[in-house]
Amino acid sequence: MHRLGRLFRIIVQFFLDIVETVVVGLAMFVVIYLFLVQPHQVNGNSMWPNFLDGEYLLTDKFSYRLREPKRGDVIIFLAPSGARCPQELHCDFVKRIIGLPAERVVITEGKIFINGTQLTESYIPSDPGFFTATTNNSLDVVLGPEDYFVLGDNRGHSSDSRAWGTVPRDNIVGRAWFRYWPPKRVGFIADAAYR
Repeated sequence: MHRLGRLFRIIVQFFLDIVETVVVGLAMFVVIYLFLVQPHQVNGNSMWPNFLDGEYLLTDKFSYRLREPKRGDVIIFLAPSGARCPQELHCDFVKRIIGLPAERVVITEGKIFINGTQLTESYIPSDPGFFTATTNNSLDVVLGPEDYFVLGDNRGHSSDSRAWGTVPRDNIVGRAWFRYWPPKRVGFIADAAYR
């Protein structure tokens, strides 16, 4: 009888250890998912050639608590009401920040000017026809104090700030930080460099 009671305590302790491990693991997952990183999938070709349809990214949700988003960051954000989401549900978009709060963004003849200075972008093809699209390619806008102007890298095939306006700071989920699928393209997302 004494052996049976000891065996029962060992079995109960074993299951309590398993439950404790699962609860701690789930709590860590929730904290990481809510506050640190979140997976996202690239849908469509608006960020080609730098991000391909079907790729999976980890979104850094923490760094913007310490610093403001900067030009060239590839961000994930809640799509604005004027954007088309699959199945007409809310969705997250992946785009690149071009204009920062309070800046003047002018687009004319395929060129982008920030406060009067032309923006040179090394991360997109230099083909002059690359910018052509059905969306607005002639634009002059002054951003609000909490607004960001975003564009897809594939300018001819991107629904972005040219079509539906700026992205409010509160809509930004985080920045694309790490590509984890497909295996041949695994790696950290490089920062954009501007001259």
